[in-house]
Amino acid sequence: MDIRATLLVEHSKENTMKIVNYIGKDQDRFDGLMELFLTNEYRVTQRAAMAVGHAADLHPPLIKKHLKPLLENLRRPDIHDAVKRNTIRLFDKYFDLPEELLGVAAELCFTYLDDPKEAVAVRAFSMGVLYKICQLEPELGVELIMVLEDHIPNGSAGFKSRGKKILTKLRKQQENLKN
Repeated sequence: MDIRATLLVEHSKENTMKIVNYIGKDQDRFDGLMELFLTNEYRVTQRAAMAVGHAADLHPPLIKKHLKPLLENLRRPDIHDAVKRNTIRLFDKYFDLPEELLGVAAELCFTYLDDPKEAVAVRAFSMGVLYKICQLEPELGVELIMVLEDHIPNGSAGFKSRGKKILTKLRKQQENLKN
């Protein structure tokens, strides 16, 4: 299968699942999809985003070798929302970042979370990633609490709900650190 050509046929769940089923557990095929996902070709990147997410849902180990390139890709100024959303979602869902990538992930997620113009899903997934980082680096919890307190009052219903849950956990964590 020519994954690029298949992506360009149409943007549908059926087409995405055709690609995901073709990839299966094959690391080389997944690597090919990731190469397309990380290109700067708007339509291809946008459509590959959904396939990457579904493939990683089915076979999480496939994503492991791509963590650093995924984070570096988020630094591009012209990145499509679908790429941001699916990348941060992967980090939120399959949080297994090596220690050397935690700082970059935290920086990017704080930037997304603190930007009210950013897509709600990107901000919500960033919140989840940051909470997980705070489990490893508790001193970041104070900063995350401040950002959440600033943005929860003006957030969407989903943002408020997730934010309040994380805020409760963070406050408990911070209280435990003081004792």
